[in-house]
Formats: sequence, structure tokens, C-alpha cells
Amino acid sequence: MNEKKTAIVTGASRGIGRATAVELAKTGYFVIINFKSNETAAAETLKLVQSAGGDGEVFQFDVADTAQTKNVVKAIVERHKNIQVLINNAGINADGLFLLMGEEEWDSVINTTLKGFYNITKPVLREMVRRKCGSIVSVSSLSALMPNRGQANYAAAKAGIIAASRALATEVARFGIRVNLVAPG
Repeated sequence: MNEKKTAIVTGASRGIGRATAVELAKTGYFVIINFKSNETAAAETLKLVQSAGGDGEVFQFDVADTAQTKNVVKAIVERHKNIQVLINNAGINADGLFLLMGEEEWDSVINTTLKGFYNITKPVLREMVRRKCGSIVSVSSLSALMPNRGQANYAAAKAGIIAASRALATEVARFGIRVNLVAPG
């Protein structure tokens, strides 16, 4: 049986995630479009994926929620079998001066951006290791290295993505799994 190539793109309802989903569709991937709250935007991404000659499916889940993410990844794997690519794009910002930043602003950015990386990568990676192939691409930001004022939480989360991805790359290369970083401006 010839299984279709499948990619999961977190935070795919707009911006970098949407553009990535469309490009993956152009190269023959069936694209799993993750979104947290904007169903209309996610449906528009799916239309763009289909217009690009590909196909996909929309899954609503919050990558910051460990149990929810694990359950959805299980359902995706049961349905699509061969997850070849994971794009860790989901992230949020809640800029504000550190002295004025509440714990909620700190936690929401860290939980979506950095913990979300953990929550989605771990169950997908288990499948990739089992199959001994796959690619993970993590989207960071130049703010991780040169943050703007008021971005302590965002810079910390994006720097964590860089460090975690580099460490993960050394752990899983022997299984034929590539881990890469992109840091758009």
C-alpha cells in the first residue's frame, strides 16, 4: 500500500503556518492544519491548500494542553498512519514590560510556544522513531537572539525552541529523523 505523505502544521490558520501548509501541499503532502480558536481562518487555509493542488484536514486543539494534544495526535496517527513532517509553528505573544507583566502573560506565551513544542513533538516523534524516518521543523524568531523591549516572555520561549530543537536533533539523528530550525524576522 502506498501511503500518502502527511505533514502536521501547528498554528496553521494564518501567517507563517498558513504559508507553510500551502507550500507543503504544493509538494504533495496531505496537510493537517492545526488551529486553536479561529475556525474560519483554518477553513480558509484548507481552501488555499486545495487550491494549491493538495488536500488536508483541519484539527482544532490547543498545543498548550498536554492531554488534548496527545489524544488528537493519536487520532491523527490512527487516521493517517504516516506522519512524515511536523512543523512546530504555534506560538503567541503578549508583549509588555517585564516589571508590569503578569504571571498569566508569562505563562500563556511559554505554555503555547515552548510547552506546545513538547506536547506535540513527543507523541509525533514516537511515531517517527518507530518508522525510523521523519522531519521536524521548529519555527523560532530573531527575537530569541535580539529581543525587542517588552518581549522577555516571547524571547525566552523562542530561545527555548532553539535550544530544545538543537538538543533533540542530537538525540534522534541516529533514527533517521531530521530536526531543523527556522527563525523568520
